Amino acid sequence: MQPASFLRELAAVFPAPRLLTAAGALSAYKSDGLTVFHAQPAAVVLPETAGEVLAAVRICHRHGVPFMARGSGTSLSGGAMPVEQGLVIGLNRMNRVLDYRPAERVAVVEPGVLNHQVSRHAAADGLYYAPDPSSGPVCTIGGNVAFNAGGAHCLKHGMTANHVLGIKAVLPDGEIADLGSGSLDGAGPGSASFFVGSEGLFGIALEIALRLLPLPERYHTVLGAYSSMQAAGDTVTRIVESGLLCGAIEIMDRLSIQAVELAVHAGYPTDAAAALLVELEGPAEEVEAEIPKLAAVLERSRPNSLRVAADAAERAKIWKGRKAAFSAVGRLSADFIVQDGVVPRTRLGEALAEIDRLSAEFGMPVANVFHAGDGNLHPLILFDARKRGGLERAEKLAGEILRLCIRLGGSITGEHGVGLEKRPYLPEQYLGADLDVMHRVRRAVDPRELANRGKMLVPAAV
Repeated sequence: MQPASFLRELAAVFPAPRLLTAAGALSAYKSDGLTVFHAQPAAVVLPETAGEVLAAVRICHRHGVPFMARGSGTSLSGGAMPVEQGLVIGLNRMNRVLDYRPAERVAVVEPGVLNHQVSRHAAADGLYYAPDPSSGPVCTIGGNVAFNAGGAHCLKHGMTANHVLGIKAVLPDGEIADLGSGSLDGAGPGSASFFVGSEGLFGIALEIALRLLPLPERYHTVLGAYSSMQAAGDTVTRIVESGLLCGAIEIMDRLSIQAVELAVHAGYPTDAAAALLVELEGPAEEVEAEIPKLAAVLERSRPNSLRVAADAAERAKIWKGRKAAFSAVGRLSADFIVQDGVVPRTRLGEALAEIDRLSAEFGMPVANVFHAGDGNLHPLILFDARKRGGLERAEKLAGEILRLCIRLGGSITGEHGVGLEKRPYLPEQYLGADLDVMHRVRRAVDPRELANRGKMLVPAAV
């Protein structure tokens, strides 16, 4: 329990409807999208201004209370789980576009702005925000910044870090820092990128300057069906080797296809072992020149079938299937764990074969959905939490998949972050000296480790 003086100071800033302390109200904030991890915060505050965020952080600093910034709670790594008896600072009410300069292709937003909201705001000017995580309709820009979110189209356009120009942040001691700049022509070191992907360990972003891109003039979307995952994976290698820089290359296995069709009826080939989704995008003349090249590669790969989206409506339907894959798997199993490892693109087939072997060894189905273009795997481990030891076995299988990614020269995370779930595997990916540098940098910014304590890095004794 936190001292009464701590709650009194919060109450002086936040009126009762925006200061939550009752057990029932706090229960909605006990976990993020990875619900197997949960903790009870001492309180939740819902600021509406940067000044209120600043006040909350300074109160925490005075009392030595750990805090966590939360957007929509869609993190899948336990990264947005509260610190036990700490403070949750919920940022959803800070959802304003503060500055919009279409001629400069820049938007400055508060952290609670939804990912898709940025593109909707800019659409009338022929612009959009490129990072497109599957949770885009509900996840916040602040959360995207914390975990360096990507999405299906990060193959061509990069991750969140490639689209954040500047950040105004409150550091864990309550000081304000201006990182980067608010324009495309900023000078000096890219300090904003230092903050992106820090999983809340460096403080809270209050304002975020985003790079906008022109809407592509044309899309060319192809859905291919294959008799094996190996065949689909080999096709990805051939596409990349051809020199084509696709907007997106995605693969789904049979289990995922079946789940998607049950949920959204996107017209996926349910008799296929794998579905390959490839999209070209860009200037009309460029896409027109690339279409025959892509078609030749796909025809040589001997697919069971190829389907080209005839119009925007059909393209949207195909993408609806891919974006709904995680939630759709809930129709096959009430409980599942989503992993987020990365392997070199050339070793995709090897990784998938080993995941199949591990699935059989553990007796647990694994549905595979992944960003094939950059080797970012999203295996979904299906289990029954009601069965004794079900969760423990699923977590062990998840760990073996992460170790596989490390052995193949990859990473334990591509875009979901380390959070709490993957923290035990960080020392298996990095040498002790590397981890020491990470801890030293973190403590240089936050000596008391108040900001999102326990995530990513094992906390020091406090």
